[in-house]
Amino acid sequence: MNELLELLRRYGYQLIFANLFLEAIGLPLPAAIILLAAGAMCAVGWFNIYGVMLTAIVGMLLGDVLMYYLGRTTGWAILSLLCRISLNPESCIIKSARTFYHRGRTTLLFCKFLPGLNTVAPPLAGSLNMRLGQFVSFDLIGVTFYISFYTLLGFLFSQQLERIGRGFMEAKMIVAGTLITGLAGYVIYRLRRYTKERLYRDVPRVSVHHLKRRMEQAGDQIAVYDARSHGYYEAQAVRIPGSKRLEPAFVMQMMPTLPRNKEMYLYCT
Repeated sequence: MNELLELLRRYGYQLIFANLFLEAIGLPLPAAIILLAAGAMCAVGWFNIYGVMLTAIVGMLLGDVLMYYLGRTTGWAILSLLCRISLNPESCIIKSARTFYHRGRTTLLFCKFLPGLNTVAPPLAGSLNMRLGQFVSFDLIGVTFYISFYTLLGFLFSQQLERIGRGFMEAKMIVAGTLITGLAGYVIYRLRRYTKERLYRDVPRVSVHHLKRRMEQAGDQIAVYDARSHGYYEAQAVRIPGSKRLEPAFVMQMMPTLPRNKEMYLYCT
């Protein structure tokens, strides 16, 4: 904790801005810790608490807007990249998308307090084509609440931070052992999944002409599904005649309703 306070004293608001911005774009830099330390320094008069919160809000909001645009322009690609360290990248994306489907834009009001969702939420909002003005409005409220909470917590409990810092140092060996164990478990899990699912890594594909011929030949023995994600699906858009809607986020719930005696073809963009 002393080292962090020294860095804050030396680099001030620039360090706060950089930390919040980099944390917002996915780097593993815990913003809560620097906000607690900055709040404690405000209590002793080294910083202005309004200046700290404004700097932090601007830094995190800019990072979120950047991720929003990356989500809008790259779609699921940026989400896959952010979820890659997850045990199940596909599940990471789908669970985050399901949170948006269930809670909508209000997800942005509390996502900063949830590890994982805090980084995925802005690009997910962009990939789902949320309007920029609406995104900024809700994200600003969520960011302000998050930053105010930790900054004021550090301000009010500044006398306790040194004790907390000593506790962190004493627990360092335990934390290191836990991380090593977790990393080993992660590697074993990934190797097991690779071995188990290597047969399914190549997804069979067919051309448009092949599908057309099969539909002409087999008729009602063919089932075609539009599997475009929510952000890219428009009911008025051009679709393959006779195709049905299959929402990717709810595939598991829809499994019992899918035909088992037909050839199934899925398409997306």
